Amino acid sequence: MKMTFSALDTSESSFTPLVVIELAQDVKEETKEWLKNRIIAKKKDGDNNDDFLTMAECQFIIKHELENLRAKDEKMIPGYPQAKLYPGKSLLRRLLTSGIVIQVFPLHDSEALKKLEDTWYTRFAFKYQPIDSIRGYFGETIALYFGFLEYFTFALIPMAVIGLPYYLFVWEDYDKYVIFASFNLIWSTVILEVWKRGCANMTYRWGTLLMKRKFEEPRPGFHGVLGINSITGKEEPLYPSYKRQLRIYLVSLPFVCLCLYFSLYVMMIYFDMEVWALGLHENSESEWTSVLLYVPSIIYAIVIEIMNRLYRYAAEFLTSWENHRLESAYQNHLILKVLVFNFLNCFASLFYIAFVLKDMKLLRQSLATLLITSQILNQIMESFLPYWLQRKHGVRVKRKLQALKADIDAALYEQVILEKEMGTYLGTFDDYLELFLQFGYVSLFSCVYPLAAAFAVLNNFTEVNSDALKMCRVFKRPFSEPSANIGVWQLAFETMSVISVVTNCALIGMSPQVNSVFPESKADLILIVVAVEHALLALKFILAFAIPDKPRHIQMKLARLEFESLEALKQQQMKLVTENLKEEPKESGKEKAT
Repeated sequence: MKMTFSALDTSESSFTPLVVIELAQDVKEETKEWLKNRIIAKKKDGDNNDDFLTMAECQFIIKHELENLRAKDEKMIPGYPQAKLYPGKSLLRRLLTSGIVIQVFPLHDSEALKKLEDTWYTRFAFKYQPIDSIRGYFGETIALYFGFLEYFTFALIPMAVIGLPYYLFVWEDYDKYVIFASFNLIWSTVILEVWKRGCANMTYRWGTLLMKRKFEEPRPGFHGVLGINSITGKEEPLYPSYKRQLRIYLVSLPFVCLCLYFSLYVMMIYFDMEVWALGLHENSESEWTSVLLYVPSIIYAIVIEIMNRLYRYAAEFLTSWENHRLESAYQNHLILKVLVFNFLNCFASLFYIAFVLKDMKLLRQSLATLLITSQILNQIMESFLPYWLQRKHGVRVKRKLQALKADIDAALYEQVILEKEMGTYLGTFDDYLELFLQFGYVSLFSCVYPLAAAFAVLNNFTEVNSDALKMCRVFKRPFSEPSANIGVWQLAFETMSVISVVTNCALIGMSPQVNSVFPESKADLILIVVAVEHALLALKFILAFAIPDKPRHIQMKLARLEFESLEALKQQQMKLVTENLKEEPKESGKEKAT
């Protein structure tokens, strides 16, 4: 691609490039001039806060302003009559969909990135991550993910330590797993509640704990007729909510149900493969047929990963088509779609084996195979493969630069060329989803396979470093996003912990040892299992209520802040009243003089 270097020329030596807007090769000059004028018009209304804001915060502000460039009187993009505009349409989105703008991405700060890497992952050691430094460079959303990953990994260690002797010494005695399963259920509640407290500590320190979503700006993909928001009084696109509801219930919901049915159909094919492998092994017992017993589970695990990724693209398209006004609403609907499908896709076979086939040996085998295979595939697809491809591209770019003879800032040019070809980090969605599914494997069937926590710990210790590597060296620098917590994922994890109570109680109630206690009256057994399940659920909710979401000192500081805000408001009101009283005698004196 032919590259022009005028964008790299700077009139000021102190200029620091923050964000790159890559245009198509043959963009017309009038289009460039129009886009530049629209951006400059926005910039004139701002202030220069270079010393006050971090580089990540400056890049976030630039992204916010670019996304909120909307058409007013323009009917089309200058020079491109086919690229139609209407009042309220996002200019950046139209430029991207029309192929005029290729991409927009923030640049890395090489010096700050090197310092972060030195304290983060370059020296492999068991240590805490520099969460505040990650927040300063990547923003609160990514820092919260790495904070949660670290916390969750350390929280898994007690489960791994206790589960190992259970695996080694009391494998077939399911009645002895009652203590282990009970500990698991209390553990899953306590760790999630304690995380809320730790999260509140971090976000209070960062100043994002009290973020309000009520007056969130419309997301860039939101479109509608330009009008006045009746609450904020701002001009923005308006779209009837009934149209969105029709799209959700008449299109999105049937599509999700169809995908769930297809997932169950694939699951039944997997069980046919299991029956075939088992029959082959029984007819001719040999080493290769023993290995063959694991092949259906491995194939099914790979198929699950492929289906999850394909469904993710479809879910993103549908959720974007639903035209949600707020980014938070868009994310919530997307997460709900993906979680429902992934939960069924990953765990339906395990539930079928446990409660329909009642084959605990096959359940252990399938759970271990699905967990280990999914972890290996995620490590390869998310980190190692992109890193290898990026290294190959970096070598090619450096060879081209050595042959290039141009009077430009070679270091900046090399950085832009290298980073523009990097993969785009699509957010923390897939990372949280991986942890969510891992939490399900650990908690749902803990009494059957207590070794799951140990495998999760081993995976997460490498995950911390591989995720850090991909953030710093594999993907473009993402725009920072402020966050107050991990959002709807907290509810997702809590829901999974409630489901785990039901599954573990049912599995223990189905064990031969427990059934032998009630050889004649199965009704009594069912009543006892249900009573224990309700008692454990009650204990979970009591623990959740007893552990405050925010530490006491944070609650005190927030109360103090609210009090000071009210006092300041009162003083301001008193000042206005006093000024008005002073003005009244002057006006009455003027009236007498006249």
